[in-house]
Amino acid sequence: MKNLERVYKMSFAGVYPMYIQKAEKKGRTKEEVDQIIFWLTGYDEKSLKEQLDNKTNFEDFFGQAPEINPNAHKITGVICGYRVEEIEDKLMQQVRYLDKLIDELAKGKAMEKILRT
Repeated sequence: MKNLERVYKMSFAGVYPMYIQKAEKKGRTKEEVDQIIFWLTGYDEKSLKEQLDNKTNFEDFFGQAPEINPNAHKITGVICGYRVEEIEDKLMQQVRYLDKLIDELAKGKAMEKILRT
């Protein structure tokens, strides 16, 4: 994967509104986007807001995450031309997990399915 460094240094706060926009365009909500982020990373409303206010980059956003969900490995499929379950770089895999979950939300999948419950 090229441009790993570029992705890692991208501000999560810069991409977050795009996640929301993508979801809302398909009739989903910011709350659902947040619920996905909370599920995947262990952040809560307060700690997510701190990360956004601090303009934390992706590397630190995932590095400081309270707990990556133990069921994250159940996220499979293709995003940006890569199978998420085959991405060897842990951080890039976590970034793509989030992309994949937001994608599923925008495609109308039920929250229980998205959150692998």
